[in-house]
Amino acid sequence: MPTVVLMDASLSMTRPVSLDGIEEFQRKNLAVHGLNMLFEHMASNYRLEFTALMAFSSLWELLVPFTRDYNALQEALSNLEDYDKTCLELALQGVSSVVQQEWGNGCPCQVVLVTDGSLGIGKGSLRHSLQTLKHRGDDKKFPLPYPFPTKMFILCIANAEELQMTDAMENLEELLRLSGGDGQIFTVDGPLCMKSVQAMFGMLIDRAYSPFHAVLHCGNLSSDVQVFPRPESVVVDEEVEPIPRAVSTDLEIVGFIEIADISSPPVISRHLVLPIAVNKEVDEVGTGTTDELEEEPSASQMAGKSPNFCVLLHGSLKVEGMVALVQLGPEWFGMLYSQADSKKKSNLMMSLFEPGSDPLPWLGKISHLGPVSEAAENPYGEDDSKSPFPVQPQVKRSYAQNVTVWIKASGLQTDVQKILRNARKLPDKTQTFYKELNRLRKAALAFGFWELLKGVAELLERECTMLPDSAHPDAAFQLSHAAHQLKLASSGDS
Repeated sequence: MPTVVLMDASLSMTRPVSLDGIEEFQRKNLAVHGLNMLFEHMASNYRLEFTALMAFSSLWELLVPFTRDYNALQEALSNLEDYDKTCLELALQGVSSVVQQEWGNGCPCQVVLVTDGSLGIGKGSLRHSLQTLKHRGDDKKFPLPYPFPTKMFILCIANAEELQMTDAMENLEELLRLSGGDGQIFTVDGPLCMKSVQAMFGMLIDRAYSPFHAVLHCGNLSSDVQVFPRPESVVVDEEVEPIPRAVSTDLEIVGFIEIADISSPPVISRHLVLPIAVNKEVDEVGTGTTDELEEEPSASQMAGKSPNFCVLLHGSLKVEGMVALVQLGPEWFGMLYSQADSKKKSNLMMSLFEPGSDPLPWLGKISHLGPVSEAAENPYGEDDSKSPFPVQPQVKRSYAQNVTVWIKASGLQTDVQKILRNARKLPDKTQTFYKELNRLRKAALAFGFWELLKGVAELLERECTMLPDSAHPDAAFQLSHAAHQLKLASSGDS
């Protein structure tokens, strides 16, 4: 989970703070001290996470793009200059631009906003931005909520009493709510000083950057591992009295299954799994780069020279094309698999399923799965020509309904291609074109798959612009009409 640190470099951050009545520091100095503490912690415990540093006042600037070099981040902080007034809205737009350019919309991101709580003055201030939320056009929307999953942590170099004297705290709480509410506002407890700022950043570290240590078991083999980012607790809404479920520190592998059978399952979150200490010689057999799986600084030298089951598991899953089903807690499962970052780097990843005994309907209850060797006959056939999945229900339903379900990406791609083939034969294939389009539209609306509707609308608009001069005039009309209706459906205005 990458982190963007958004540092306030406005003039209000240069306000002096008297420490012990002798030496004067600026609020900026206290903020830099706290961020250096955070970067030192991440360099020791989160060294594989990417972090970017941005500064803002009336404009924003990317000081350090996403990097694992925490020395570069600290050096940029020490050279931070002072600018003019605060304009937080532009800075939030900058965060959106930087994250989407690097990671797209699917990667969760943490935003750490460090400020003194000053909202700015006049147009461009946070107060003005929030007051005009409901009076904006589509071209001037407020950047929050972001199109990617976000956790926002706001650290104020000010105490709660100072913020409550104005409406600063109310506006910051509204900002947090707009971001999705999955974050926290931290304020200094007591007078402003180095110690109180360290305590505040310590609370952030405990909340968002504390490492998750676990033991991975498989039969008689086990390995100490760290999981990044820390798995969050999950609340099952269907329960009468929902209790948050936390991932156990004992992860038990209950079996292995082929990637083709697991397909692309819906997951709550994905996490990087690293062995705490590995044998670098073992690493050479294709289980990842030495940089990724090197020994932890805190681990003993002897531990780094011993074989590690986690590395063996990673290499085996990668070579065999399988995933490991892992039990995270009572009736809660996930899977371990090898994921390649590039041609040379690959990581051991863990995906968390929805809590329950049957999170993947086509596998049936996971507790009912068993080794192939215990089956009366090989369910995969002698030459792996068949598969026991998807599991067919024992009781046949008393009704039949043609429901569109996309389990594999290839099925969705086929449906889209079918629409495009008919679109190129308009107006002769008008009836078939709308039949296939409405089938896809109905399924996308049922699943809440708004991005699919937008994507198909853009494809149809592109087809419309590529029509030859000899094309029937009705073809362009039908394509434009269909694209317009899909866009309306994706916005909820249809």
